[in-house]
Amino acid sequence: MNAFPSFARTLLGNLQAKQLAASKLEHGGETELPRYDVLNDVDVDVLVSKSDPVAFQLGTGASIYTTTLLPAILQAKSEIVLVTCFWAASKTRSALAQALESLALARKSWIERGHSLQPLNVHICFSSRSVFQKLFHTTSQDGYEYPPSSWTNTLGLPPAELLEVAGLRLRVKTLFLLPFSVMHPKFVIVDRQRAFIPSCNVSWEAWLEGCVEFQGAAVTGLLDFFSRTWKMDDRINTPGPIDTGSPSPEPTVAPPNAVVSPAHHVLRFSSTLSGTPTVLLPSSHHRNPQFRPFPWQSAPCPPSTPLNVAVLQLINESRHNIYIQTPNLTCEPVICALLGALRRGVDVTIVTSRNMMLLEQLVTAGTTTNWCIRSLLRRYRSFCAETQWPAKKGKGGAGGYRLVVDSPRVHASDVDLEGQHPHAGRLRICYFRPSQVASSEPDGVDASEEPVHSHLKLTIVDGAYTVLGSGNMDRASWYTSQELGILFEGREFADGVISSVNQVLKGRLDVVFDNRDV
Repeated sequence: MNAFPSFARTLLGNLQAKQLAASKLEHGGETELPRYDVLNDVDVDVLVSKSDPVAFQLGTGASIYTTTLLPAILQAKSEIVLVTCFWAASKTRSALAQALESLALARKSWIERGHSLQPLNVHICFSSRSVFQKLFHTTSQDGYEYPPSSWTNTLGLPPAELLEVAGLRLRVKTLFLLPFSVMHPKFVIVDRQRAFIPSCNVSWEAWLEGCVEFQGAAVTGLLDFFSRTWKMDDRINTPGPIDTGSPSPEPTVAPPNAVVSPAHHVLRFSSTLSGTPTVLLPSSHHRNPQFRPFPWQSAPCPPSTPLNVAVLQLINESRHNIYIQTPNLTCEPVICALLGALRRGVDVTIVTSRNMMLLEQLVTAGTTTNWCIRSLLRRYRSFCAETQWPAKKGKGGAGGYRLVVDSPRVHASDVDLEGQHPHAGRLRICYFRPSQVASSEPDGVDASEEPVHSHLKLTIVDGAYTVLGSGNMDRASWYTSQELGILFEGREFADGVISSVNQVLKGRLDVVFDNRDV
């Protein structure tokens, strides 16, 4: 453990203490999916590792799939793993089906000309397709596997006969546990060597999404997570890169027609980031939502999953600044932790969406992002007034978020010399909106793919810790859904990500609060 970065070392200590405490409680409990034993070195090694970041991309789901994920899938030699949460008729699903069909036709033609090809295993997994599907879904953690006869009409995939003659061994599985336990992670693994964690589903929404691509040891951890959750193939129980052998002639497949969003942006990371400390942060589903509907009831502690514990640890140990971009903000423990950081003089920036998935928020949280933002602001103003801690004045409200990594926690200029109190941290809250700039789009850019909401899940703390993945700052993600986050430690990585985000957010933010209003 001494070889781990300090954050990972502290995180493991917290998780181990919570696991030991939970083991002493006498309760039946539910079986976590997946379950990790942080007292076991084998499990620790798949969670804490290193990675070689390749790229970070922004855009809509259709643009990320057609420009990045599908071209990578078409280069697969032996295995494709595609996991998503929602599966719906859309540009993305049509492009995926077309890509698989093109790959199958190319392989079929190659085989018919007398060439040999090794089988290509394709695993497609999702959680939600329709309300009906979820209401009548099996309660087994083994899920439901779709028969080949349903692939085309039900799922919009190529016919089984074509895939079979082309040597594409497709399996499609779904997993959902009532009442609210969706499997929310999204990721793609190609040949057990390239991994992608996008925020987007195979669905129709034109939302702002993000995707990180990486290679290295962390891919093994991601494959292990897939194996523990989806149990698709016994061969995956021993994860590791597949030996594709010496290069041999392969059929070439033209990439799909790219859908380019006006918000499209790609950052290629420098090779100097190879070996970036990386922590995989799984979060098991929990069927008991722990609702406490009465106003005099305090919020229950969220389940002590690696993702939940890590995010709270980052916020509670923050020294300079926190940036959070989340589709919704309805998790009370997160809001309380952010208020605690503000009291310590930490600057907090929140970018979220207005009126996004309102019915889902009410059903799973009993509140909405708008109400929670109002509550956050009321409490922020209250402690600023009661303690006479003036909020730090920032540089305007329309600029981008800037990382601060070298300053001490409390500046001399931020201290009330009479009361000897640090200034409250600067709070800035923005709602995402579509760009309203009327301009002609460059050739090839699809104006209909202008994002209307932000679905990106991003947390950056102190310019050094970046968390991406599927987890939102809402109650569903923290209490019931299965989630997956990934933490990259490093200032160069964080700086590249936030610079990309700032560039895309220009002209797409409504600043609804800044400490200048206090």
